[in-house]
Amino acid sequence: QVQLVESGGGLVQAGGSLRLSCAASGRTFSYYAVGWFRQAPGKERELVAAIDRSGGSTYYADFVKGRFTISRDNAKSTVFLHMNSLKPEDTAVHYCAAKYYSASRYFTTIVRTADEYDYWGQGTQVTVSS
Repeated sequence: QVQLVESGGGLVQAGGSLRLSCAASGRTFSYYAVGWFRQAPGKERELVAAIDRSGGSTYYADFVKGRFTISRDNAKSTVFLHMNSLKPEDTAVHYCAAKYYSASRYFTTIVRTADEYDYWGQGTQVTVSS
């Protein structure tokens, strides 16, 4: 199993930046594909970005392309979400999620759907003021 703890959220003005961190503990972190999701009040949870086990492949939702960057440091068991040019519509609770793969053939797999993830953090609030 793995435990996930998000941090780095907060209040920022439109156009500002934040860096979210997802720290993992438990099983070796390089066995997990990771995604960042967000959920705004009254809306469904949606994928923001995802990264494969190696960190070599990434996916971004259209609404964050060119503004957000996902990265990981397996030695530190941490995934980051660098958020630039933030907009009020980015306001949401942001969650990281992890899916375990034991086989090496899944080393470059990107997981895009929430239902596929095995573990979730508690979330961190991001609020962008206009």
